[in-house]
Amino acid sequence: MQQLPNLKKLKIISYPDPRLRLVAEPIEKITPEIKELAEIMLDLMIKSQGVGLAAPQVGVSLRLIIVSTTGLRNDAIVLINPLLSNLDGASVHEEGCLSVPGVNAKVRRYATCTVTALDLDGNEVTIEADELAAIAFQHETDHLNGTLFIDKLSTVGKIAARKGIKRLEEKFDK
Repeated sequence: MQQLPNLKKLKIISYPDPRLRLVAEPIEKITPEIKELAEIMLDLMIKSQGVGLAAPQVGVSLRLIIVSTTGLRNDAIVLINPLLSNLDGASVHEEGCLSVPGVNAKVRRYATCTVTALDLDGNEVTIEADELAAIAFQHETDHLNGTLFIDKLSTVGKIAARKGIKRLEEKFDK
């Protein structure tokens, strides 16, 4: 397993940071550092008013996601090594991303899904999700595979998001 960075200095990284394109490694053991990583990520997500955050978004290439469809700490679900299954139906909703600030666009995703993962205590959990939860689980799991929501945009969506994406690329190059 990769060496974790200084957890106190973690921050949400922005597109086009190349770390967002890495395929994250599975977590083999739930250590106190993994639990601390989850806590810091939760703090960052809440502070940034997000509903989900994946470890690659803080520059840590591990398969850990947090989802809180209400944006509240008490509703947050921490999932380790999540796997999606039973992807069904279709849904188009406006999405944004804490790692692609200022860019929102309609994305086509599955309407329902099942996510199976470990919780922070190492227990297997299975969640049947629909609506915002299904979108959030798919969005965050995409991050674990190096995929961003902007990769899923239609041609019209890509044209509409072009200015915001270019702004982020220019800011990153400075």
